[in-house]
Amino acid sequence: MEQNQALAVFEGKRIRKTWHNNEWWFVIEDIVFVLTDSKDSKQYINKMRQRDEPLAQGWVQIVHTLLVDTFGGAQKMNCVC
Repeated sequence: MEQNQALAVFEGKRIRKTWHNNEWWFVIEDIVFVLTDSKDSKQYINKMRQRDEPLAQGWVQIVHTLLVDTFGGAQKMNCVC
């Protein structure tokens, strides 16, 4: 991984991150996985957005799709700052 892309560790669990516009951006699915211990963080996020209408409406202002280096190569992932 490049110097501007790395892993953060929170309570022993990895959170992918990338450097964008002079800020660190973190993969939202990794954050949800670490904080909730959900086996399917993507489904957890979808349900959360269905239950919280203001969150669903403001989602695009909070979360941005960025290119993140992964072990399988670069992928577009939803990230938060």
